[in-house]
Amino acid sequence: MLEAFSRNRVLTLLVVLVIASLAAGAFAPGYLSLATASVVLSNSLVLALISLGTMVVIITRNIDVSSGSVLGLSAVVLGLTLNAGASLPLAIALCIATGIVAGAVNGLLVAYLGIPSIVATLGTLGFFRGLMLAMTGGRWIEDLPQGLKSLAANATIGISVLTLIVFAVLILIWLLLRATRFGRAFYAVGDNHAAAHHLGIPVRLVQFTAFVVTGICAALAGLTFAAQIGFIPNQAGNGVELKAIAVNVLGGVSLLGGTGSVGGVIAAVLFLTSIDSALVFLKIPAYWNDFIAGAILLSVILLDGRIRLIVSRRIRAKRYAVHDRTERPTEISTTTPAHAGADQ
Repeated sequence: MLEAFSRNRVLTLLVVLVIASLAAGAFAPGYLSLATASVVLSNSLVLALISLGTMVVIITRNIDVSSGSVLGLSAVVLGLTLNAGASLPLAIALCIATGIVAGAVNGLLVAYLGIPSIVATLGTLGFFRGLMLAMTGGRWIEDLPQGLKSLAANATIGISVLTLIVFAVLILIWLLLRATRFGRAFYAVGDNHAAAHHLGIPVRLVQFTAFVVTGICAALAGLTFAAQIGFIPNQAGNGVELKAIAVNVLGGVSLLGGTGSVGGVIAAVLFLTSIDSALVFLKIPAYWNDFIAGAILLSVILLDGRIRLIVSRRIRAKRYAVHDRTERPTEISTTTPAHAGADQ
């Protein structure tokens, strides 16, 4: 049982999520309902998009701390374009193009100019945020058209257009990483940069593509954010990149690269979003939210690490036991002839 938990981060998170949900439901009976599940799913969309994009970069042994600023900049481009009288499809296209350009800038700095990713994206974090504020004059963008807001409204099947978009992105990234040769190169680059280069993998192109994918995900997150709340504040996306990195760590994505899965990230997103919703249902003051969510996050990580340590010890103990059993007959067989000769 412990080995199953240690090898499957998704299973671990789902079990903890069920336990936490049952505990919250015991104190707040209305929490365990389809309506709550719908709210959790809706609230998780922005974080899911940012986390999936961040995962792609981390797999290549890089980091992107500018995704929150790209979210805000893309949302601002969307809002300003719509308020200028442009059509919704054109505004969405420009929003996504903004994410592509921002991701390409990060990819150029890291992959082709050789700047460490943490340094490059810290710089672009401030640059994109400053550009966003300069474009708006520090003001909020309001009076967004109803057509944009309708994207976040649940359809007759109970799922919004934005939810379908996120599902599509999730499937596309899963297919990219698991079902294509180029996608598997992301793991190879993250696992061993030099070996991937010797194998003929276009390392720089892979790293550049990872940042572009992150930019696209951040732009879609900006679209989702604007559609859900109906306006764009001047702090849009602020700090979400740090939460996305925490989601990746919780979801089993190694910061050393080469390891990570879409399932683990989505499970971690749903876990954290469910905790936030449970705190609201339990009527806990908002200023406790970060403390409690952080404490639960640390507890899960420590528990997972403890389980992995116990399993590792058991595996080593089994190996030693097998080694002892295989060595003993050999010792007997080599000493028996000598004793036999002595007796004769």
